[in-house]
Amino acid sequence: MKRYILTYLFLALTACGLTAQPAKYTWSTPSKNSSESMPLGGGDMGLNVWVEDGDILFYVSRTGSYDEHNTLLKQGRFRVSTTPSIFQNDADFRQTLHLNDGYMTVEGTNGKVLIWVDVFHPVVHVEAKTKTASVLDVTYENWRMANRPIRKVEGQQCSYKWALPKDIATTRDSVRADEATITFFHRNPETTVFDVSVAQQGMESVKDQMYNPLKNLTFGGRLSGGDLQLKETSTGIYADTDFTAWLYQSKKAKRDHNFKIALHTEQGSIETWEQSLAATEQQVKLAKDRVATRQWWNNFWKRSFIEGGSEEGADVVRNYTLFRYMLGCNAYGKDPSKFNGGLFTFDPVYVDTKMPFTPDFRRWGGGTMTAQNQRLVYWPMLKSGDFDMMKSQFDFYNRLLPTVELRTKVYWNHEGACYTEQLENYGLPNPAEYGFKRPENFDKGIEYNAWLEYQWDTVLEFCQMILDVKRYNNTDISEYIPMIESVVRFFDEHYRQLAGQRGRKNLDGDGKLIIYPGTACETYKMAHNPVTTIAALRSVLESSEVNPDMLGRIPSMPQRTVDGKEMIAPALSWERVNNIETPQLYPIFPWRVYGVGRPDLDRAINTYSYDPDALKFRTHIGWKQDNIWAACLGLTDEAVDLTLKKMGNGPHRFPAFWGPGYDWTPDLNWGGSGMIGMQEMLMQEVGDQILLFPAWPTNWDVRFKLHAAHQTTVEVTLKDGKITQLEVFPKEREKDIVNYLNLEIIK
Repeated sequence: MKRYILTYLFLALTACGLTAQPAKYTWSTPSKNSSESMPLGGGDMGLNVWVEDGDILFYVSRTGSYDEHNTLLKQGRFRVSTTPSIFQNDADFRQTLHLNDGYMTVEGTNGKVLIWVDVFHPVVHVEAKTKTASVLDVTYENWRMANRPIRKVEGQQCSYKWALPKDIATTRDSVRADEATITFFHRNPETTVFDVSVAQQGMESVKDQMYNPLKNLTFGGRLSGGDLQLKETSTGIYADTDFTAWLYQSKKAKRDHNFKIALHTEQGSIETWEQSLAATEQQVKLAKDRVATRQWWNNFWKRSFIEGGSEEGADVVRNYTLFRYMLGCNAYGKDPSKFNGGLFTFDPVYVDTKMPFTPDFRRWGGGTMTAQNQRLVYWPMLKSGDFDMMKSQFDFYNRLLPTVELRTKVYWNHEGACYTEQLENYGLPNPAEYGFKRPENFDKGIEYNAWLEYQWDTVLEFCQMILDVKRYNNTDISEYIPMIESVVRFFDEHYRQLAGQRGRKNLDGDGKLIIYPGTACETYKMAHNPVTTIAALRSVLESSEVNPDMLGRIPSMPQRTVDGKEMIAPALSWERVNNIETPQLYPIFPWRVYGVGRPDLDRAINTYSYDPDALKFRTHIGWKQDNIWAACLGLTDEAVDLTLKKMGNGPHRFPAFWGPGYDWTPDLNWGGSGMIGMQEMLMQEVGDQILLFPAWPTNWDVRFKLHAAHQTTVEVTLKDGKITQLEVFPKEREKDIVNYLNLEIIK
């Protein structure tokens, strides 16, 4: 019945000239290697699935699987085949991601294999149905069966980055191959990079009060099910990495096979971990879990969508949907989706031939949070209505609040939360960025790093997201208010303290904070009153009721005139330019001081169009936000050009695997910034007004449903330059719609 409903939906939309959001995405030929894999996931797990030389292979990843050096390790690689093979020839090959229901099928002449991940339990299910009786082979492959030395460049995968200790290695996994099951896990020792960082950064006196997520962490799982039995153990090499393999085979040939891979992560004893893993397995109710997972994905796609698009824009609309699917695979992880690959990294040699490392590799670390990048993964979830998926990012910061407050107290003896830009999952700055070779007299609270020094304000974007989730969805955010209060308090107390150390007064002549030394992103360094910090503090204070007396102490945003044109300035002054960000445009997004329907639009357009650095740094690559700014300013032609480049097909077979850009592949902040730009092209908000199509080309047919503030959804169809459908919920908010196309709405 569901198949007919989806078919009817597709035909109905096609009849009115629009293409439905893809109910499925299909390949008709096998893949060459893991770089041609397709993502699959749910809950907090991600799989890369591909078919190579007649075998179905997949990597399994799960959030929170950090080793002792803070590398985000994969659980292993699995290989599935049948005898006789379901792939008699390539003519009937199909690998299909069924987006609406959240599962994948791989089909051949002799049958089908169905793979899905339970959204509510950490379990992967594999079901094979063959036309003739077949024997099933399932192989578990592990490349960490001995301590594996970490090579110099390979250190980018962990928290040590380029500052690797001598003889460092990833410690070996444990694998127990029983007759019918195989259990595998990695267990961290008591001493980890957490302890090294605490000693390096002079925090020993408060060590017992700090959050330590790495000590004795155990993660892994078990393969079981069907009538599998251990047949043999072997070794091999895949993509330059040697591995050990355990082959399990069904006892007899039959038409129906199934098995599962259950995972568990826990700090504590191995015995407790085993008991909890067994409990997870016992909770599996295959038919019931399958229905619940498919229902979750059905509801996920009903929340919001962007469908259709002209021939020119078809790829970007499809890729928006495919990327949103990837984000949905980590809806409920304890940790947020990592900007530098998320759950879907693959063998790095297929990203860069000079990096023949293990499948665990990614640049910029596993447990390291880089806030400027992470924010772009989570901002689009407001308009897509994925509020529940934002919790993992908010909780990441919130559980580190005691640690970052301790840093402030230990180093400067005042109150407030100092969240650094490069933040480890235990709350301290990344040790490589903090610097192992520091002058003795250098302020211990500052990273000895030309890019990251004084970079503390990005956390305010997550504070604003939290406030916006309340504004959009009326979500109870009371658990996060202490964090927001502490963050803004830090800036007030710290910069008054610094001013008081330089002179008699701790405020300027107008009673305003003197934010110096500061930084506008990583680019304008040793800055006085950086625009990013000022806009951020003002927005968060105006959006909340925290620290109400502080708002009057926030300086005005810096401005300047270049070649006779009034512009937004990066800061009042700065001593050097260190990177290629454009913070002078941050008052447009994320802080929305300027934009369509807002005051002084010309000043913002001048900055976008004529600021020398803004022009020099402009590109669509990676975390760059020029597409967003163009959309927010109503510059349709520029927004279209940048969106076609940013959201066009990536360099790998799966079109939403962009990157590496400035980071890694797949580049999640590349996709996130693309999503934001497309949403802003379609719909913006100014006060209570909802602006339709402020930067969308009239010749791109589209149907979309997006969320606005006050629990509002807006569903619109644009066809042949006419708005043929407009549904606003609740209905009383129709009065707030402003049609920027000035087209008649045909009902």
